[in-house]
Amino acid sequence: MTLFITKELSIDEDYLQFSAMRASGPGGQNVNKVSSAVELQVDLNAVPMATHLRERLLTMKDRRLSREGVLRIKAQKFRTQQQNRRDAVERLIELLQSALYVAPRRVPTKVPYGAKKKRLKQKDIRSKNKQLRQKPKFDS
Repeated sequence: MTLFITKELSIDEDYLQFSAMRASGPGGQNVNKVSSAVELQVDLNAVPMATHLRERLLTMKDRRLSREGVLRIKAQKFRTQQQNRRDAVERLIELLQSALYVAPRRVPTKVPYGAKKKRLKQKDIRSKNKQLRQKPKFDS
């Protein structure tokens, strides 16, 4: 099965390594005897992808990414291993999509002459209102 991340990137499930472990936190006796938590590991250097995509992924600032380029995601939200496995895969897809998203470049625009004129007129009106509130100054 193949995971489709973006138009340019898809990862075959052969590159995903799952390992089960006991979940931490509350859960009563079930936590102590059932390995329901799942850790997903993906070696980004081994996954076939374009060079610019790999560089972008390896330079992302995320504590789940090791120096060797291995991405680790631990899922323990659910009580069953299958649900946690699905959750880990969904989080992987979400993380990779957000890391590969390039925001469109902002084109700076000039403030229109009419808007500038309107702002200065409003500013002048406010200034005159505030002057009217002041105590009169008498010249002696």
